[in-house]
Amino acid sequence: MSPTRGAVFWLLALAVLVALLILLRDILLPFVAGMALAYFLDPIADRIEARGLSRTAATWAVVLSFFVAFVALLVFLLPLLEDQLAGLAGQLPDVFRAISTRATALVELITEKLDPARVEEANAAFADLQKEALGWTMDAIRGLWRSGVALLNLLGLLIVTPVVAWYLLRDWDRMVAQIDSGLPRDQAEVIRGQIRRIDETLAGFVRGQALVCLILGGGYAVALQLAGLKYGLLVGLIAGLISFIPYIGSMVGLVLSLGLGYFQFGFSIELMIVAAIFIAGQLVEGNFLTPKLVGERVGLHAVWILFALLTGGSLFGFVGMLLAVPFAAVIGVLVRFGLERYLASSLYSGQDGGDAPS
Repeated sequence: MSPTRGAVFWLLALAVLVALLILLRDILLPFVAGMALAYFLDPIADRIEARGLSRTAATWAVVLSFFVAFVALLVFLLPLLEDQLAGLAGQLPDVFRAISTRATALVELITEKLDPARVEEANAAFADLQKEALGWTMDAIRGLWRSGVALLNLLGLLIVTPVVAWYLLRDWDRMVAQIDSGLPRDQAEVIRGQIRRIDETLAGFVRGQALVCLILGGGYAVALQLAGLKYGLLVGLIAGLISFIPYIGSMVGLVLSLGLGYFQFGFSIELMIVAAIFIAGQLVEGNFLTPKLVGERVGLHAVWILFALLTGGSLFGFVGMLLAVPFAAVIGVLVRFGLERYLASSLYSGQDGGDAPS
């Protein structure tokens, strides 16, 4: 196959894939979740299989253990989180009003000597901004809660996801072998090399980042509860679990906890402790968790991940966010591969048939 025909073939395949995602995005969530779960659990199943169990027995052991632990955690946390979320949603308007009152007093001190007309314009703009911020926050929380409840009550997700995960996990090695047998023979080694790099990137990021999120969520939740912050368990879990979005998780948790802390404690040592918890969490994440569990070798820059997540969520909703990181990893690996080919070509060296320095 000529390079032109090959490029046309893969572009058409990509177009068909995107079209299918658009057409089927409303029903893809349990299948994508099952696929992600199977990919995440495959190394554990491989280790169990290596100890003498059949692949089917290893699959049963892994999937059942995971879902028993998940359901137990859900049964334990859901009632507490439901109470905290209801209380938090009811208290947020009071928190905003308290912060607004304090900010207004501070602004009055600063603007005593300014032009009254300018001060009036600034106050009007601040009031509008406050209303918009409060409305956006409440809408976001209500939407998040409705989405969370809908997901938890959606039988399709709870039933289809374990079934998809079980079958994919059982047949994972067989599917990989079948895909490998269908690769173009003249480019098989090159494609295998890129797939290995994509797998290393995905495994390093997804599995590592999942552990980072779980550790941060648990650490923030426990620390905020011990610090005496109301709704600290909920705020800590939210901050930790959305830490897979670079910068956003820590910023959301810090702003929300400081607002609640100020409303509860005022300017006090307790508020400083709340701030110190998030500063310590970021130091631990940046200097220990991320380097050890994720590592720099994955080659996925935080800005690239943020762009991919926002783009995927905007285009395909929650399913797009699940698919964003794999697509980002694939694009990143292919871009690096293309750059390597360019640096080894005469286009870079300027010498026909010559080899460029490595």
